[in-house]
Amino acid sequence: MSWKKMIFGEKMPDKNDPKYKERYERDVDAGRRFAKATRIDKAVAKVQGFANAHRTLFLVIVFGFAICGLTWNIYRLTVVYRHHPTRRTATEMQDS
Repeated sequence: MSWKKMIFGEKMPDKNDPKYKERYERDVDAGRRFAKATRIDKAVAKVQGFANAHRTLFLVIVFGFAICGLTWNIYRLTVVYRHHPTRRTATEMQDS
């Protein structure tokens, strides 16, 4: 492998390139079959229908969830940062 390929990587395949077209179609078909088998496609369709019907509520739910997750992470970081365990010597730990 040449050093240029290691640093720059290979050319990104284009879905319309005949060299990669068959592989692309096979991968897309496999993804669709997986989504259908696990019924992800139906769940996504319901979420999309709800999002189309209630745009503002959907955005409030999504961004509210993201903000709550960020807030929880910041809270946990501050709790861990402020936690100062009592220092014990090896002898004290052995005795207890």
